[in-house]
Amino acid sequence: MVGVLVGLEVACAAPPEVLRCSRGFGLLCNQASVDGGFRHAAQVLHTRFPGALKALFGPQHGFWSCQQDNMVETGHGTDQRLGVPVHSLYSETRKPTPQMLDGLDLLVVDLQDVGTRVYTFVWTLTHCLEACAEKRIPVLVLDRPNPLGGVLAEGPLLDPRFSSFVGRAAIPMRHGLTLGELALFCNDSMHLGADVQVVPMQGWQRSMVWPDTGRVWVGPSPNLPRFEGAFVYPGQVLLEGTNLSEGRGTTTPFEQFGAPFIDPWQLLSMVAAWRLPGVALRPVHFEPTFQKWQGKPCGGLFLHVTDAAAFRPYRTTLALLRAIHDLWPRQFGWRLPPYEYEAEKMPIDILAGSDLVRALVEGQRPWSELDAIAAAPRDWWQRLRALLLY
Repeated sequence: MVGVLVGLEVACAAPPEVLRCSRGFGLLCNQASVDGGFRHAAQVLHTRFPGALKALFGPQHGFWSCQQDNMVETGHGTDQRLGVPVHSLYSETRKPTPQMLDGLDLLVVDLQDVGTRVYTFVWTLTHCLEACAEKRIPVLVLDRPNPLGGVLAEGPLLDPRFSSFVGRAAIPMRHGLTLGELALFCNDSMHLGADVQVVPMQGWQRSMVWPDTGRVWVGPSPNLPRFEGAFVYPGQVLLEGTNLSEGRGTTTPFEQFGAPFIDPWQLLSMVAAWRLPGVALRPVHFEPTFQKWQGKPCGGLFLHVTDAAAFRPYRTTLALLRAIHDLWPRQFGWRLPPYEYEAEKMPIDILAGSDLVRALVEGQRPWSELDAIAAAPRDWWQRLRALLLY
């Protein structure tokens, strides 16, 4: 039984005027944009508003999430069943062109975010807000749960000097907002000037993590097939900025990580003394089928979240990186650019939103600063008070 109704379901039951009166709307979504009966948003809206759906838009990984890796662009196409164009916003452009928006009087957005700043769906949304503001087309966000809940935040605000396609606004790594709240925040803080409306969920509370919603997890991207992966993602995504495998090419990406030079037991022995809360670390060996260390035996650890309320994914990964650097300083390394359309800045810096993480791991900042670097600003929630929907 579904306990939370998402914006898609609410909008179909009680359509807002902007949707009810639309003569031609576009829909930004992907394969995880489904209702409680696993019907895709495109089909649901096409059935509910016959003839009004005129175009589809897909984010990174493609409309059907077919592209496994980062920086693999997706082509444009046509939805044969609905007879409408499918525009890729992870292609030669990440912002809808005026031609893509021609004939539309509304853009509907229905995407499942994962609660982490570097997940690019929100930045695709901001590009849509910019494009729609320029053509005076309203944007309607059909809200969905933040799978990590809406109570906790982690990580410092993005330093504007490190803005990129994995971070365009000053928010923490784990932000605690829904996509609808992010749309309102970004439109305001980035001065995008779009007409943004949100269809809130019914039944969702900020204290809920994904299992509390009563909904089945449908992976929003190829390497987050399980909710458990999304829960460690705010920290483990930093591994993309290193030479460590973040588990891509295995069945549990981000939940496990490693490299050929890591001795799992030696690593576990070092970090066990730090008593990282809410997580059990299990030694593993694996061979990635693609991406970093493809076909090479890797040693590493698997992260099992045992207490969601106590677990701090960002702080946990910072500790793991520092331990690996200290144990294997000659083998550990940082990934070099390019990364996500950034050709100069270090990938770890644009992922972390500053150079503090790199300095902490390398020992240029004292270990005593771990908690300060891992923490979100104390006034984060006060800044958002007027924008929170739940």
